[in-house]
Amino acid sequence: MHFDKHQCITMKHFLTFTFLVWIALSAGAQSITNVEAQYADGKVTVTYRLETSTPKDLFLSYSNDDGVTYKPCLSVSGDLKAQKTGNKQIIWNCLTDDVVIGTFVFKVSIEMFEMVFVQGGSFTMGCTSEQGGDCDRNEKPVHQVTVSDFYIGKYEVTQAEWKAVMGSYPSELHNTDCDNCPVDGVSWNDIQDFIRKLNALMGKNYRLPTEAEWEYAARGGSQSKGYKYSGSNNIDNVAWYYWNYMSGKRGTQGTTHPVGTKNPNELGIYDMSGNVWEWCSDRYGNYGAGAVTNPQGAVTGSDHVLRGGSWISHAPYCRVSTRSNHAPGDRNNNFGFRLAVSP
Repeated sequence: MHFDKHQCITMKHFLTFTFLVWIALSAGAQSITNVEAQYADGKVTVTYRLETSTPKDLFLSYSNDDGVTYKPCLSVSGDLKAQKTGNKQIIWNCLTDDVVIGTFVFKVSIEMFEMVFVQGGSFTMGCTSEQGGDCDRNEKPVHQVTVSDFYIGKYEVTQAEWKAVMGSYPSELHNTDCDNCPVDGVSWNDIQDFIRKLNALMGKNYRLPTEAEWEYAARGGSQSKGYKYSGSNNIDNVAWYYWNYMSGKRGTQGTTHPVGTKNPNELGIYDMSGNVWEWCSDRYGNYGAGAVTNPQGAVTGSDHVLRGGSWISHAPYCRVSTRSNHAPGDRNNNFGFRLAVSP
């Protein structure tokens, strides 16, 4: 049952409010405390205290099944930034959202992902001159690609972020007990489940980047300096890969490392070379020679694209033009991903 505007105005007579706090994903500390709500004149005012500032946004969601599932409060205003600590408030106009009658649980959450804006433009994709003699056949022919504006994750999705959305770590997680390390052991299919749940929670349209978006961002977009790896011609400056992975917690066995611990590329994006191979949205296929705009990958085929190399890859496989492919159900201890979203 749904109530209309007139019913919403009387909701204070039959709704009760209980409150939950989202625990910050960094270091497990409470960043949001003292969450309370009051109803008046068709609006819910949620007050809270922000204990720790971050560059991320805040969002408000509600549950009417005792916190089992949450829906985003879309018509909101107020303190939706987390850049200054202190007492804050968010106002939800329930008259414009489709709300189901029930007992409400509100949650003020810190946006999980830092996204980097990538201004669209044109670039040469594939085996360009700085790649030298390391190119594989699937990186040819080089061709001109134009992409529109988009946002891409500053970091790979971490284990903590995965657990916050899915409720548990992946069953095949390799590098355990490292919440700020990229999630690993996830298939392309697993990621689609993650994205569906994430978007339902946040009311957004996160997705995997296309292969063209991924390479454009890895090359530094409009700020590109023509590096072989993402952010440098010296791989050790920007990547965890075969020759330096052994400093991980597993000693000589090696593993992934916390995100953002090497230098970023020209756009301020980390780990696009090494750490984990990153799934893209595209089906895998051969390049064409003609210029294209916002390519979406092959029309047919079962495999999907992975990019960037990993902690166990040799340097040639961490270049910005390197391509790999696997079946969408494949999981591996060096497969991960980062998110993208259109403006």
